[in-house]
Amino acid sequence: MKNIAVIGSGTMGNGIAHVFAQNGYNVSLIDISAPALEKAIATIGKNLDRQITKELISETDKTNTLNNIKTYTVMVDGVKDVDLVVEAATENIDLKLKIFKDLDATCDSDTILATNTSSISITKIAAVTNRADKVIGMHFMNPVPVMKLVEVIRGYNTSDSITAQIMEMSKNLGKVPVEVNDYPGFIANRILMPMINEAIYSLYEGVAGVEEIDTVMKLGMAHPMGPLQLADFIGLDVCLSILNVLHDGFGNPKYAPCPLLVNMVEAGHKGVKSGSGFYSWGHGTKDLIVADRFNK
Repeated sequence: MKNIAVIGSGTMGNGIAHVFAQNGYNVSLIDISAPALEKAIATIGKNLDRQITKELISETDKTNTLNNIKTYTVMVDGVKDVDLVVEAATENIDLKLKIFKDLDATCDSDTILATNTSSISITKIAAVTNRADKVIGMHFMNPVPVMKLVEVIRGYNTSDSITAQIMEMSKNLGKVPVEVNDYPGFIANRILMPMINEAIYSLYEGVAGVEEIDTVMKLGMAHPMGPLQLADFIGLDVCLSILNVLHDGFGNPKYAPCPLLVNMVEAGHKGVKSGSGFYSWGHGTKDLIVADRFNK
C-alpha cells in the first residue's frame, strides 16, 4: 500500500497526513475547505521545521514530505486509486456515517476504509458499507508526529488479514500499534475519560482547585500533564462527546459527564481551540493561567 487518502485537514488529519508523507507514502489530503487545506499544509511545514531544529530530519526530508502531499476539495478526486482511506473528520456519528457511505460508493472495492474515531463504534460505521470486512479503526494520538501509539480497532466483521495489514503499516510509520476490540471508548478513552470526568467533578464539588488537582496527578502519579490541562488540550467538546458515547453505550451512570463540563462547552469554553477552558490559553502567553472563573 503506497497511496493514502486522509479525510479532514484539522489537527488530527494534518498530523496523520504528515506521518504518512514523511514515511514515503503518496497522500491525498481532502477537505471541503480550501483555506483549511492551506492552513494544514502550513502547519505541517512548521512541524517539519521543528523536527529540523531538533535534528530529527533534514531540509531534503521536509521537501520530500511536502511533495508527497496533494490537496483536494472534492472527495471523488482525492480517493481515486488509493489503497487506504483514513477518515479524520469531526467526531460526529452522522457525519462519519455519511462519509463512509460515500467512500463505499466511490472507492475501489479492495480499498481499506479506516476511521480515526476516538470512541464511535467501528461496527456501526462498517454497517453502512458493503465492505465491513475492510473497515477498521486507526486511532492516532495527538500530536500525531510525536505520539507513538496507534489503537487498531477491529469491528465485528473486520477480517484478520486487514487487521494484520494495518498493524504492519502502523509499524512502518514508526508507531506502536495495539489491537483492541470494538466497545465504547475502546481502551484509551474508556480509561482516560472517566479520570478526566472525575477530576472535573472534584473541581465542581470544591474538593480542590485546578492547579491543585493537576499538580497532584503530575507529581503524585507521574503524569506528564494534569487531567484538566489534558482536557483543555484534547478539547472539552471532544471530551463531552466521548463521555456521551460511553454513557449511551454502557448505560452506566459512572460515565455521565459532569454538569460543569456540559456548561463550559455550551458557553463556548472548549480549551486550547477556543482560547479558554480550565486554563486561559492566550496567544503568546508562555505560562498557563487558571481561567478567571476558577481563580479563588
